[in-house]
Amino acid sequence: MVQSAPSFTAESLEALKTRFVDAGQGHVFKHFDDLDDEAAAGFFGQLATIDIERCNEFFDRTVRNPAPQDVAAAAIAPLESGSFGSMLDGAQAAAADAWREEGMRLIRANKVAVILLAGGQGTRLGSSAPKGCYDIGLPSGKSLFQIQAERIRRLQQLASDGEHTATIPWLVMTSGPTSEPTRGAFEDAHFFGLRREDVFFFNQGVLPCFDFDGKVMLEHPGRVAVAPDGNGGIYEALRLSGALDWLRSRGVEHIHSYCVDNCLVRVADPTFIGYAALRGAECGALVVPKKSWDESVGVICLRNSRFGVVEYSEISAETAQLTRAGTSELAYNAGNICNHYYSLDFLQKRVPGIEEQLEHHIAKKKIKCVDTESGEQVAPTKPNGIKLERFVFDVFPFVDRMAILEVDRKDQFSPLKNAPGSGSDCPETSRDDLIAQCIRFAEAAGARVQVPDGSDGPRFEISPLVSYAGEGLESLRGKTLAANQHVVDIDSVVTV
Repeated sequence: MVQSAPSFTAESLEALKTRFVDAGQGHVFKHFDDLDDEAAAGFFGQLATIDIERCNEFFDRTVRNPAPQDVAAAAIAPLESGSFGSMLDGAQAAAADAWREEGMRLIRANKVAVILLAGGQGTRLGSSAPKGCYDIGLPSGKSLFQIQAERIRRLQQLASDGEHTATIPWLVMTSGPTSEPTRGAFEDAHFFGLRREDVFFFNQGVLPCFDFDGKVMLEHPGRVAVAPDGNGGIYEALRLSGALDWLRSRGVEHIHSYCVDNCLVRVADPTFIGYAALRGAECGALVVPKKSWDESVGVICLRNSRFGVVEYSEISAETAQLTRAGTSELAYNAGNICNHYYSLDFLQKRVPGIEEQLEHHIAKKKIKCVDTESGEQVAPTKPNGIKLERFVFDVFPFVDRMAILEVDRKDQFSPLKNAPGSGSDCPETSRDDLIAQCIRFAEAAGARVQVPDGSDGPRFEISPLVSYAGEGLESLRGKTLAANQHVVDIDSVVTV
């Protein structure tokens, strides 16, 4: 939570101290006089940008006096059958063609933009670089950033015609630790073939970390410990950065938002965009059927008669196992994959009026800090503080026109969350899922991919510049393809 910082003077310092003391946070100045001039000026600058009264309000509302949360079965209800579209329902094939056609029309008219949530680091993956820089082990060695940029380039090519040149603006939300490395990665890669002027970087906000008594924690005597305000900070960050005004000036009306760690994401998915636009939706979400009733994933459902996400830990096993009448399908089956649609009008005109109503969530963490009494550094071995964060789906209860579309997990969702070798949602599963998709693309075009006996697995990859979602591969019909290759040109495919 930031605000403009005044000049560092004796008067402004005294006024700032008074504000923090009145807010019950005067302890942050305990070692201020021990700082050298440069450190003192930097600490003043940080403190002056923190709206401490509002941060206290967030803590009080979330931790001390939380609103009662009724997550009993009576308070929630599954999505009604027929209330959402499905790419898994063969009967909706004709409708899906119309959705895609509308999405392509909007892309051709330069009405569509993309927001990438890219604030995470690859810490769990053994890397301190932005997660988007990670190489999941494809034959090409491409990073997640490059794969996604190339999907944008291919889609722009598909949507363009003799009269229109399609451009899809790409907004990239970074965090403090990933901001400069992400910009550097884009610069070094010459924006992955996209135009520099079509990429807009902006930072998500941060909030102070609190101890369990509500006191702001210090990273060291001259710096407040802060943490990103969650992916739900996207709404305020978009507004404050000028990103929404930038989109408006370009004539954008529809936005696709997704997380960087999904290697199968269909960036600016025309089918999803068209589906939501034709429904006149303010907001939309892609969902996938759960693998099992006990999969650790939140589900989109109705919560107090409004759209919302209920985490797997919030409902009982009995509720999670409920099935729809006369079927074996789980009632709570709409797995949330953080893949969303927004109208620009919703983000720019509706959301600012509801920002203050969006709830924060408590994350108890081990936070390296300084003991304000002694000034000594503390390296905790168990959670010692609280990070407050909002979730991107916190706006769902305020949406009047929601568009939910069910898609096939194997086509559109393979998250990268865990360390190499962990066996699930890890680099190996992401790589294998993407390679399997490329093989399906080739086989759907009438080709056969030959996997040698005793192989550890195929290393077959089709560049997104060749095919966005399986199109353009007709010339492969009847061919047998070598499994270990990276297809960058349809005319130079290795056959066996």
